[in-house]
Amino acid sequence: MDIIFYHPTFDIPFWIAELEKHIPGAKVREWKSGDKGPADYALVWHPPVEMLQGRTLKAVFALGAGVDSILSQLKAHPEMLPETTPLFRLEDTGMAEQMQEYAVSQVLHWFRRFDDYQQQKNAVNWQPLPEYHREDFTIGILGAGVLGSKVAESLLAWGFPVRCWSRSRKNWPNVTSFAGKDALPDFLRETRVLINLLPNTPETVGIINASLLNQLRDACYVLNLARGVHVIEADLLQALERGKVKGAMLDVFSQEPLPAESPLWKHPRVAITPHVAAVTRPAQAIEVISRTILQLERGEPVRGQVDRQLGY
Repeated sequence: MDIIFYHPTFDIPFWIAELEKHIPGAKVREWKSGDKGPADYALVWHPPVEMLQGRTLKAVFALGAGVDSILSQLKAHPEMLPETTPLFRLEDTGMAEQMQEYAVSQVLHWFRRFDDYQQQKNAVNWQPLPEYHREDFTIGILGAGVLGSKVAESLLAWGFPVRCWSRSRKNWPNVTSFAGKDALPDFLRETRVLINLLPNTPETVGIINASLLNQLRDACYVLNLARGVHVIEADLLQALERGKVKGAMLDVFSQEPLPAESPLWKHPRVAITPHVAAVTRPAQAIEVISRTILQLERGEPVRGQVDRQLGY
């Protein structure tokens, strides 16, 4: 079995050694430009078109939870990968736990009014503030996949009301589910903290815009953990300026790294992290990919295959 591997930043020798250890008989090599050698599987992140074009592969694995970069390339170069070639993404390789940590820590930060206390500290103002109440602090999760379900679970443990919105209705214990465009206004109406975990699809680009933000509760909060293209940054800044949105925590941006001239850097109610909410953990990812490849070789059912029409 031949496996080609491409990632611009990963420790390639480590991945190759571990994959060969986990998949008996596999020969794994780093793909480089000009490599037209045999390949049964490809493991990729933002792959060059040349890497996949013209190959007959049993499957392609994206080395992350999102596959939008590959799907975008396929729109421009549909010949890059035949429709019949299965495309897989990493549903959870330690990413759910990281998302839980990130979401819970930030929701509690806002709930305990630490953002307000930081503002008071900057103004040298010693003044206890009224407490928020959990029943008034409804968490709304946009996107109800594997990561969304885990984030919902972790927030329920803290006693917050939790709701989710997605393409199809979910049956999650103690979570109110909304589905489809017609249900979006009802989902937004009582949401105090909006957590975005949507996939990047043509339907979701720019979804967090002025219209959506205006439908949230006053003095709401926005936490974007999905993709920068989901947020119209100018609309978010305007909502922050007039107080509709009280605070935003952003991990992803339309342009990364975020340009130094972006007004988001200096806004006192915006917190920023450099796309680190959940990263691929090599040991867990290698285990999942190896197991999936072996299951495919045995003709067994597998998880994580992407529906290219839906985009996830």
